[in-house]
Amino acid sequence: MKIKVCGMRDIENISDVLTVEPNFMGFIFYPKSPRFTSNIPQTQFPAKTKKVGVFVNEEIEKIFEKVERFQLDFVQLHGSESPEYCSELFNSNLFSKNNQVHIIKAFSVNENFNFNATTPYEVYCKYFLFDTKGTNFGGNGVKFNWEILKNYKGNTPFLLSGGITKNDVEAINKINHPKFKGVDINSGFEIKPGLKNVKEIREFKNNLK
Repeated sequence: MKIKVCGMRDIENISDVLTVEPNFMGFIFYPKSPRFTSNIPQTQFPAKTKKVGVFVNEEIEKIFEKVERFQLDFVQLHGSESPEYCSELFNSNLFSKNNQVHIIKAFSVNENFNFNATTPYEVYCKYFLFDTKGTNFGGNGVKFNWEILKNYKGNTPFLLSGGITKNDVEAINKINHPKFKGVDINSGFEIKPGLKNVKEIREFKNNLK
């Protein structure tokens, strides 16, 4: 199972988390987030850990600038970005050249969420991310009812997010969905905003199926 550690910004903490070899490491470029960063510290990333920039309704030109400046592998869109917006990114030279930059589209999920809303995005996105619907863009640190994931019938693989902690391993391992590929962890593994507990992340990763 893939694991994405999001909300990173401290160089020593980044280096320590990289020893756990997560599949993705996320950097939040949304100024209203308590984990906002305008910079990715210069450190060596292993090939197996992909760099993800998290954006909320950002101007496309600014996304291009961040992708080039920080050599991002993925762009995660965590706002109300339209399929047309995703199409513009997907068909740009920066993204389409050698298929080297990919899109993750986040959706805010609650009991009333219609998973058919994801369909227009499928052609543009490598992954979807299902997070809990709340008052804030970029995550609210609480869970939604994971049972409703069975309503997702799409073809795009997804990551699960929203208030995940080390105590959720058993429940995560029980999720049986053909498109469930991994988890996105953040506040549930923090000492303080932007600073992760590496020991807990390692333990959590080792216990996932």
